Amino acid sequence: MRVAYGAMPARPAALAGATMGTTWSARMALPAGLAEASARQAVQAALDEVVAQMSTWEADSDITRYNQAGPGWQAIPAEFFHVLRHALLLADDSGGAYDPTVGPLVNAWGFGPHQRAFEPPSPAAIEAARARCGWQRVALDEAGQAVHQPGGVYLDLSSIAKGYGVDRAAMALDALGVANYLVEVGGELRARGKRPDGHAWRVAIEVPDASDDHALALPLNDYSIATSGDYRRHAGAGDARYAHTIDPRTGQPVRNQVASVTVLHRGCMQADALATVLTVLGETDGLAYARRHDLAALFILREPAAWRVAATPAFQALAESR
Repeated sequence: MRVAYGAMPARPAALAGATMGTTWSARMALPAGLAEASARQAVQAALDEVVAQMSTWEADSDITRYNQAGPGWQAIPAEFFHVLRHALLLADDSGGAYDPTVGPLVNAWGFGPHQRAFEPPSPAAIEAARARCGWQRVALDEAGQAVHQPGGVYLDLSSIAKGYGVDRAAMALDALGVANYLVEVGGELRARGKRPDGHAWRVAIEVPDASDDHALALPLNDYSIATSGDYRRHAGAGDARYAHTIDPRTGQPVRNQVASVTVLHRGCMQADALATVLTVLGETDGLAYARRHDLAALFILREPAAWRVAATPAFQALAESR
């Protein structure tokens, strides 16, 4: 239910907190009668619920209980079920370039919750992890809101749950009657309406070298934006540099020219997961997939002496219309 407040002018507010091993922030035009503390509490509660259900870093989360369960059906909360259903559909549609059962491979490469000093896993360890993966092994019971654990499956929703958290935070603000906001969790954002000064919310797409330079800035009107890249989280260096994004089809970290992929979408859950899909697919297949699905995507690609940018028609159309 959406709460309605009086017709008094809205006032600017900037809120922040911690979640998912990173930070969240929310800038908004706060309706008269709504306290900053109430808005902050609503956003934090929405994000805490996502963590409690879908974080593999939490020993008592719903996803951890599933991952540790023996064979059989496991009832899960509606939100977890919704995200997992979308992840499985995307796995099917992408030919396995996206796979929510990739967790054993993520852990084998040292990027999971039990991190260790980095050392590439042995071929035997990679094959053992791959034997536990495979999105086709996971069955859903829509009527019972349950997921089957065939034994040994380890779900990892880190490439979609953060975006979903942004959506849930936005929904919490919607329910409070906040009509103008920009919500961000760890760099993934969703906007609604306009800034308190009446201008459009503007976001910057970073140059993927951790320099904090901007490749492009654009207005974000009632859209979400998410970026996948290897420039902030990786292991090793030079020819032995390994991205944290794992290609489920090979069991290896992604190694292609793609430095980052940014996706614009109405939902941040979708933008988050699709940015990962396109990163794994690479420039040629990723651009083809994005064009086929009319996705607004921007690829920043590594060249020997410079960066190269490739945008889909849908991205160009949105950028030029704002």
